[in-house]
Amino acid sequence: MPEIFINGQPVHAERDQTVMQAALAAGFFIPYFCWHPNLSVAGNCRICVVEVEDPKGGNWIEIACNMPVTEGMRVLTDSEGVRARRKETLQLILLNHPVDCGICDKAGECTLQDYHYTYNGERSVSVDAKVPATKFHPLSERVIIDNERCIFCSRCVRFTHEVSKSCSLGIQGRGDHSLVRASEDGAFAADPYSDNVIDICPVGALLSKNFLYKSRVWYLKATPSVCPGCERGCNIDIWHRKPEWKLNALDPRQNTSIARVTPQNPPALRAAPFSKGGASEPGVNPPLEKGGRGDFEGGTGDFGPWICNKARDLAQIFERPRAEQALAKGKPVELSAAIEAARRLIEGANKPVALVSSWGSNEELAAFQRALGGRFASFVKADWLPQPGERVEDDVLIKPDKNPNGKRARELFGAAPVQFPAGTDLVLVWGEGCNFAELPRDVKVIYLNSYLAPENGHADVFIPISIQTERAGSYTNFEGSVSAFKSCFAKKPGVAHAEELFVKLGAKSSAGAV
Repeated sequence: MPEIFINGQPVHAERDQTVMQAALAAGFFIPYFCWHPNLSVAGNCRICVVEVEDPKGGNWIEIACNMPVTEGMRVLTDSEGVRARRKETLQLILLNHPVDCGICDKAGECTLQDYHYTYNGERSVSVDAKVPATKFHPLSERVIIDNERCIFCSRCVRFTHEVSKSCSLGIQGRGDHSLVRASEDGAFAADPYSDNVIDICPVGALLSKNFLYKSRVWYLKATPSVCPGCERGCNIDIWHRKPEWKLNALDPRQNTSIARVTPQNPPALRAAPFSKGGASEPGVNPPLEKGGRGDFEGGTGDFGPWICNKARDLAQIFERPRAEQALAKGKPVELSAAIEAARRLIEGANKPVALVSSWGSNEELAAFQRALGGRFASFVKADWLPQPGERVEDDVLIKPDKNPNGKRARELFGAAPVQFPAGTDLVLVWGEGCNFAELPRDVKVIYLNSYLAPENGHADVFIPISIQTERAGSYTNFEGSVSAFKSCFAKKPGVAHAEELFVKLGAKSSAGAV
């Protein structure tokens, strides 16, 4: 373990670390554009220069991302020479970069903005007109590129070659004529991880069509959550409108809608020391071990590990038309009346069966087991199956079970296939994924669901329940890792939280509204 000196302070580094990794691990920030902790080293942006002190004189300046540590080396990360070189580098990078921060979606989380004010802060020294390039070129139906903003860090290209393995992006041309383009075989459009290039772009070159001009990031807040799209349970941030920036005159639905979804950087990992090779301890959605995380001061453009595009599209799942009215034999009733009717059905049943949701949280599953587990013969069902055209499984993140908490549900209620013993007279259906035509004839049905569906009116009692973005809880993924999610929005008055509902359904006396 070599000892080096950074700004005069001793630092113990790993033998195979670079100066960049060792410095960040020790809390010394070095700016970077092309370097990314989970990608190979490109060394083409040159902003990460440091000064190496030579005891014999003749100090030299070189990039830190590709500089291996050696015993006793002395490095200065913010000397006058380093700041002068970074200023010159930024002048070159900004030579043709448009000053359109006022309309750029990256404004507020752009490292180019941060570094300009830190290391440059001056108008361009060039008096020539900027070289124009292609504006808003579609790389796919999801991602567009503004080539005038691109600084050719090549992160996006390396991602498709090293992580998603689609090899679908490349750089064509040279010099001022260089352009990032997608391969002509459509591989980028078919890449289920394509939207990650938007996160790792350090400037506003790569843009999401879904988020384009939708909101300024400072109007939004990120709520930690878990992707329910498969049994991986990736840690995500759900971005939504801050209450203090509530819209009154415009569409109020934007106040309770998902603006975007990004990978989550677990706070515990942001300043964690790097393990051998430079990578921090991987989380549920682990990065490739190419280097250490860059989530330090100034590293606003790095969202951390990866998620698939299905996680980005969670609004399409969560924001379907909601069920907000309790029903008894298809007729609207008060929520309290529906709960009481369901409780009476449970008390009067001889052989009740429960179909347990694999989208239920750990807390909801535990509440059901405590309150009703001894009353029902319980079977775990799959709420969601793979959809047409969806990638079922790969060796990056995607897993075949499209339900977030099937493992924990099966631990509590067994893995036996759904069956209805002779004499079944009541079925409690919790969540989606049940074909009502397969239920026993003339059986009583209690249905707990969150969305509008024909089955809601066919049940003897229907009770609308809250969704993940309206409550807090946790999921257990296929490996046994537990990840928590928090509430983004308040539930509607006529909707019940399942965890509280089960307590009321198991009570021996009449219960009020949830």
